Amino acid sequence: MANYVFAYHGGGAPSSPEEGEKVMAAWGAWMAGLGDHLVDGGNPVGMSTTLTANGVIEGGGANPLSGYSIIQAESMEQAIELGKSCPMLDAPDGSIEIAEAMEM
Repeated sequence: MANYVFAYHGGGAPSSPEEGEKVMAAWGAWMAGLGDHLVDGGNPVGMSTTLTANGVIEGGGANPLSGYSIIQAESMEQAIELGKSCPMLDAPDGSIEIAEAMEM
């Protein structure tokens, strides 16, 4: 099995404490459902900055990173299937960028 980085884009801060509890419950249920596939639940991240050879892009650019997790799967196809029920896909402009973490 390989590890896959799920890089989350989009979403936003909950509008109320009740909404925050609802969002956290959804994430907790998704992660619990992953079972042994969950390597690292990860965390949300703060505002990002993109560094390029031409300079710095404040705010991360057009689609800034909002968090990450590391998932273990047999293949990219299985990683995609595991991601399909992720709460990030219900968030405003939510998406998941999935990449295999290559062993070196």
